[in-house]
Amino acid sequence: MAELRCSRFPVYCRPKQFPSFQLGRSKRLRVRMAQETKDSCVPTVSSSGLTEYRDSLLDLAFIDGCRKAFGRVAGWQSPKGWDEGYLGMVEVSHALMRGRSAAEQQAAVLQGFPRVPEWFRKLFPYSDWGAELNARITPLFFQWLVGPCEVSEVEIGDKTMKSEVKIKKCRYLETSGCTAMCVNLCKVPTQYFFTSELGMPLYMEPNFEDLSCRMVFGQSPPPLAEDPVSRQGCLSSCPSSSKAVPCPKLK
Repeated sequence: MAELRCSRFPVYCRPKQFPSFQLGRSKRLRVRMAQETKDSCVPTVSSSGLTEYRDSLLDLAFIDGCRKAFGRVAGWQSPKGWDEGYLGMVEVSHALMRGRSAAEQQAAVLQGFPRVPEWFRKLFPYSDWGAELNARITPLFFQWLVGPCEVSEVEIGDKTMKSEVKIKKCRYLETSGCTAMCVNLCKVPTQYFFTSELGMPLYMEPNFEDLSCRMVFGQSPPPLAEDPVSRQGCLSSCPSSSKAVPCPKLK
């Protein structure tokens, strides 16, 4: 009887299922190891020394949506909780930059912007009134991202328009401490989307000394190679700061 049980043992063992189990286990292990490796490569962002913000539930919802959108592109998500959503979003931004050139970073962010049909620009062509409207809307909907801002007058050509938004101290730039993150993940994609997709010229001029920024609706941005930001060095607060000028991540 013992010999009979031994000869039947392989039938009960179902050898075809065993390799499948092993492969599944191996795949899960590789995914976990890859996640742990990426975790160790992404800088941890702390709120220490930063401007304190009290985000509303609506602010946190917007932050969470942006964080998840960046996470899908980056293939990684920060372990920080809901209440630290902004810090988590910036960590995901760092992950999105890993292994990508400046142009690839900009293109990755643009993937998350809505597609604008061609008829939109024909139906809503550029107007000075539209530029001023965009300036008025910006402080209402984007302070969760950039911090306090206000609308002011600006001269564009021979016209004076109330189409400039002054960001007092950009929250994204302060939290990230990264020149390239400001340029590649915010300035360039946003300028392109408004100017090329919506037909609304927009020029953004960050100040890397006091962390303020000007958004001028109705003013076309210069080619990036001619923009002063293309020659900007790293901020001292950058987690991967370099003495090279311009910042290596702008290339």
